[in-house]
Amino acid sequence: MSENLKKKYFYVGIIFVVLLIMFIVIKGVDSGITLQTSATGNLSNKKIGWGVKRNTNHEQPDLGSENKKLVDENGDMSVGNKDDKFVYLTFDEGYEAGYTAKILEVLKANNVKAAFFITGHYLNSQPELVEQMIKEGHIVGNHTVNHPSMPDLDDEKLKEEITKLHLAVYEKFGYEMKYLRPPKGEFSERTLAITKALGYKTVMWSFAYDDWDENKQGREEYAKEKILSNTHNGEIILLHATSKDNSNILDEIIKEIKKQGYEFKTLDEFK
Repeated sequence: MSENLKKKYFYVGIIFVVLLIMFIVIKGVDSGITLQTSATGNLSNKKIGWGVKRNTNHEQPDLGSENKKLVDENGDMSVGNKDDKFVYLTFDEGYEAGYTAKILEVLKANNVKAAFFITGHYLNSQPELVEQMIKEGHIVGNHTVNHPSMPDLDDEKLKEEITKLHLAVYEKFGYEMKYLRPPKGEFSERTLAITKALGYKTVMWSFAYDDWDENKQGREEYAKEKILSNTHNGEIILLHATSKDNSNILDEIIKEIKKQGYEFKTLDEFK
């Protein structure tokens, strides 16, 4: 082979490699996945279980100073501004129990937008409801593919749990998720860093109650008392859409929270 021909093949090979790299980068941007990640070897993987210690008189609760500081310093969300009467309504959707359609109907009737954190199972089993959420202006958030405790996973497995769901939602609906709620409320300094490196904000909460338990339904008065006595400025409300009680009381709850002087905002408006 002549020297000129060797050089020609060499330059063709260089051009091919450059084009391949450009394709990978563009594909990553198009699909909403941030390719840049940071080293996590020196970050703590101590498992943190999110907890809320309620206050009285509609004051913001105690979220644990160290835990809240960790979330805040990472640029994530736990509770909003204490001076503004804003609340942020969110739902966790691990599976469909038959109540989400009614919840969406109530939200539409009250002109309230919410965030729904879904799993891979929910996406695969209820694509029509996910599509309705998006079309009606709600936020769809990432609750991972399989709902694992995030600190239990190594870096690559954790990235896979987040990005596989992200790509699946994008491919189905052209929708890019940007908020993530850690399954079981469990995270670590390391998992917060990985989540952020993937382009996500972690969303915790400043109010929740034991609505997830299917054996604890039929307590509508209890549920209303818990929710309405704990409203507070900047509140991120976590409700489970698997709760029949929540679906039955949601209209009354929204109306009463508005009567208390609060305004429902979306996570995109968080402050």
